[in-house]
Amino acid sequence: MSQDTHILIWNRCLKMIEQIVNQRAFETWFKPIRPESFHDGVLTVNVPSEFFREYLEEYYLDVLKKTLKKEIGADAKLVYRVAPVKVQPPMEYPAAHCNTPENRPVSVPSFKGAVSPNPFVIPGLQQVKVNTQLNPNYCFGNLVEGECNKMGVTAGESIAMHPGKTAFNPLFLFGGPGLGKTHLAQAIGIAIKEKYPELVVLYVPASRFKAQYMEAVTKNNLTYFLAFYMKIDVLIVDDIQDMSSPGTQNAFFQIFNHLHQSGKQLIFTSDRPPVELQNFEERLLSRLKWGLSVELQRPDFATRLSMLQSRSFREGVKLRDDVLHFLASRITSNFRELEGALISLIANATFAHREISVELAERITGKIVGEQKNDLTIGKVQEAVCQYFNITMDSLLSKSRKRQIVQARQIAMYMSRNLLKCSLSTIGSEIGGKDHSTVLHACATVQDLMSIDKTFKQYVTDIEKMLVTVHA
Repeated sequence: MSQDTHILIWNRCLKMIEQIVNQRAFETWFKPIRPESFHDGVLTVNVPSEFFREYLEEYYLDVLKKTLKKEIGADAKLVYRVAPVKVQPPMEYPAAHCNTPENRPVSVPSFKGAVSPNPFVIPGLQQVKVNTQLNPNYCFGNLVEGECNKMGVTAGESIAMHPGKTAFNPLFLFGGPGLGKTHLAQAIGIAIKEKYPELVVLYVPASRFKAQYMEAVTKNNLTYFLAFYMKIDVLIVDDIQDMSSPGTQNAFFQIFNHLHQSGKQLIFTSDRPPVELQNFEERLLSRLKWGLSVELQRPDFATRLSMLQSRSFREGVKLRDDVLHFLASRITSNFRELEGALISLIANATFAHREISVELAERITGKIVGEQKNDLTIGKVQEAVCQYFNITMDSLLSKSRKRQIVQARQIAMYMSRNLLKCSLSTIGSEIGGKDHSTVLHACATVQDLMSIDKTFKQYVTDIEKMLVTVHA
């Protein structure tokens, strides 16, 4: 048999696997594999690390079995050799050095005495050129997809293909800090500009929109302000929870209606779902719920690892597997902290002329994010509540209406909301499979009882002390 048979077999397997798994999984977990030999139905492959082998076995064993059986036969076997391959970095992520997207000039009605209140506008004789305010680094090429953001990425890619023509209008992205809301929102805008360069795209933080509105009112330029925003084809508003003043909401309500009815695309980000937005007019809240609301969650280990590989490659640094695995295991909260730790690690190693090792990574991450081995989670909140009230976890998660069980369940929901800032839907799904309205009611009930019942307030205080002491 030819000495290159193992290569031919594996290349044919790769073609089949690429049709089964998504592109990110294919690039991350299959392209780095190197075939070494094939003999008597046994294909031997080289994988970068023991962790890599374990991950393949745990998550993609069925895919490998199915592919090898089809390519080699029913008796096909796969043997791993764990040894780093001395080649270029196996992960090839596009560096995405794309140009900053530019909009075409748009005509805005001229009003006597009007001075443009909008810092994104460069006045012309009869037209204005709108700066997109998009960061070219925040593109899909630099966005790592995982279970934490898969739905948002899929919806975003669909919108980029057909802006304003899908059911995802508006698209409402929400989640905690550092989970990639701004990146994803801007990636959609960049992708739209690439496919439809004639469309006018604008990214604006809600706080800046509010400041522009206030200036327009002060200078009596509100008509111009509204006319400008009604010319936008794709409007991306970041941190919309900051748009809390009645006047700003009224102006935005008019802009929203005009754009939506005109088939323009609207994209919003927030640190909370629409149902939890405070001091918002009901008519505006109802419109924010029209399209698709997607929660971005904490990245799992595989996604964190993929992000580290992507960013280190873009920085031109190849880190050892043990360092990457340490960082991905140590920093679990969000992408922002993970990326910050990686950049700090690279900088410290460069300036000190030191090798990037696990020891150095441990020292650097300890200074940046502190000890995270005992990160507080909803599960640990539930455990503390059960311990305090001397009840079982099964009782807490049951449908029991016994007063003690109900109060314990409500306190667990309240603690998860106040200490962890988790969304209502996430809390409800983990504590008894409740919906967001039940969690909202539980939080309100606990607050009310704390204000009138000293004994109940002591319960909450004691449990909070337990959690803070253990997870400080």
